[in-house]
Amino acid sequence: MPTRARLLDDNLTAQLTALMPRITREVELVASLDDRPQSEELEQLLTDIAALSDKVTVRRDDDASDRKPAFAITSPGTDISVRFAGIPMGHEFSSLVLALLQVGGNPIKESQDLIDQVKQLDGPLEFVTYMSLSCQNCPTVVQSLNTMAVLNPNIKHTAVEGSLFGDEVAAKDVLAVPTIYLNGELFGQGRTTIEEFVKRLDSGSAARQAEALNEKKPYEVLVVGQGPAGCAAAIYLARKGINTGLVGERFGGQVLDTLGIENIVSIPYTEGPRFAAALEEHVNAYEIDVITSQVATALVPPSEPGGLFTVNFGDDASLRARSVVVATGARWRNMGVPGEQEYRNKGVTYCPHCDGPLFKGKDVAVIGGGNSGIEAAIDLAGITRHVTVLEFMPECKADDILLDKVRSLPNVTIITNARTTEVLGDGSRVTGLGYVDRATDEARTVEIAGVFVQIGLLPNTEWLKGTLDLTPRGDIVSDPRGATSVEGVLAAGDCSSTPYKQIVVAQGSGAAAGLSAWDYLIRTKAPALA
Repeated sequence: MPTRARLLDDNLTAQLTALMPRITREVELVASLDDRPQSEELEQLLTDIAALSDKVTVRRDDDASDRKPAFAITSPGTDISVRFAGIPMGHEFSSLVLALLQVGGNPIKESQDLIDQVKQLDGPLEFVTYMSLSCQNCPTVVQSLNTMAVLNPNIKHTAVEGSLFGDEVAAKDVLAVPTIYLNGELFGQGRTTIEEFVKRLDSGSAARQAEALNEKKPYEVLVVGQGPAGCAAAIYLARKGINTGLVGERFGGQVLDTLGIENIVSIPYTEGPRFAAALEEHVNAYEIDVITSQVATALVPPSEPGGLFTVNFGDDASLRARSVVVATGARWRNMGVPGEQEYRNKGVTYCPHCDGPLFKGKDVAVIGGGNSGIEAAIDLAGITRHVTVLEFMPECKADDILLDKVRSLPNVTIITNARTTEVLGDGSRVTGLGYVDRATDEARTVEIAGVFVQIGLLPNTEWLKGTLDLTPRGDIVSDPRGATSVEGVLAAGDCSSTPYKQIVVAQGSGAAAGLSAWDYLIRTKAPALA
């Protein structure tokens, strides 16, 4: 028989070898295996990892887990146990490496306040995350819960690779990843950070965070939004010596939902989470006050010229600044039809890369015939049984090269002039889609198990209605410098009227807005804040 290829190639082996000296205490990898080929692969992977450090050993115990293949990363003499059911390669390889280092005693890179909050959580808290190796959002959840399990013995976590445990996934109707269970009950879905877990698990956390925000002194400039535009603005301001705050819901913004990025000048290829991590590293090189897991709800202009702006976060928290840069980005546009919200994450999804593997061998639909929709159809065609693309206009707007590719695929059907009217389901999952042929006004249905919505973006600007001038689409009306209808408030990126919603354009507009905020500060009479 041919020798099975090793999962650790020379490049990964070199990376791991360089990291192994960070392991300062004994680590034991406890494997639970069966007769499947994947068990053989996992056993080889764990053996190869252990060979790189004299502090890492492997032991087989098939009774240690009901799921197989699976393994636990433990440290003898402690209660620490981080568990994976499956083979954490692909996007989850970083989760495996981080768990190995943390269990092995490498310091956890979180604020001491957050670490203390995790340690104080009462248990038992038994988390299970269903993930896919192609999901770029899953590692955030897996790594957050693994870190919490290392910090607090009352917390346990198992990351389950959905493709290897299809029966379990089907029994729980998991149709989107990451899906998180706590103590056997559905806890949540989607990208979730440690801060967000703590906020939900600790009833007093939100009040403490609000109090901490209210106690902060005013900034010279507050940048709202932590995507490429917001990060660029904050960096340019910090380089000018400006006292800058950078606040947002999640660091990286919509970039985190992007898989392959090939159009950033000088970077031939990167991936969204990797690019977001690079943004965060760059921001942290400066004295910028970074505040995450906060959603702005209102902007209050000063009562007199040159006074302080107030940005509210919920009902109880606020930050103040002499100038504000708004860079809150955009989100996926919804179809706005009956059944869409009812079946969200039950067949209605917005990420073909993340959730596509859950629909292997099934019929699905893609809504939208632009570049993102056709790219999704091409991607899904290699996984699902059949893909139906529904485009509202008489012709698809995607690039010709993409249309040529999708038309060459035998399991893709494109329907144009189709107005989606309803998502159909049986109460627990999607079963079909209703649409109207706009040419004949005939109502039709298509039987499918999943709907991938790819119809563009909406700016995150609802919280600014009545304060700033917005376009009919909801973009903040802004000039090339980022200036808005309110002096002292600048806008940048996908939430502004800057044309072309691209990462590199957002960075440029963020830099312009940051410089314009600096220019505003030096031209106003109010004294600089300490």
